[in-house]
Amino acid sequence: MDNVVRFGVSIPPELLEKFDARIRAAGYPNRSEAIRDIIRDYLVRQEWEQPQANVVGTVTLVYDHHVRQLDANLTELQHQHHDIIHCATHVHVDHDNCIEVVVVEGPAEEVRHVAEALIAMRGVKHGQLVCTTTGKGV
Repeated sequence: MDNVVRFGVSIPPELLEKFDARIRAAGYPNRSEAIRDIIRDYLVRQEWEQPQANVVGTVTLVYDHHVRQLDANLTELQHQHHDIIHCATHVHVDHDNCIEVVVVEGPAEEVRHVAEALIAMRGVKHGQLVCTTTGKGV
C-alpha cells in the first residue's frame, strides 16, 4: 500500500482475542481493515454531531397502511421537505403492513428533524434513522 502510516497499539491480550474473533466472524482479512472501518465509523458519527454538516441517511418506517390518512400524511411531509428527501421506496410486507425507506440528505439537524417527524406519525409502528456519510469527509 502506498501512502500509509503504520503505528503500534498497546491492548490487553483478552481484548485483542475478542476483537480478532469478531473481525474474523465479520470476514475482515486483517486487523488493519477492521481498524480503518472503526475509525471511519467514528468520524461519520462526529459528522452527525455538527448541526450544519451535510449528511446522508435513510429513514426506515414500518406502518399499518389501514391507518386513516397515514399515506397522505407521509406523502405531504415528504413534499414539504423535498429539499431533504431524495426518494422513497414503498414495500408491501403483508395485508396490513408496509415498509417505506426514505433517502435523506442535508444539514444533520434538519435531517434529524424530518426523520423524527416521519417516525412520530400516528400509525407508524417502528421507525429508524440510519446515519451515514456523503463520503467526502472519510
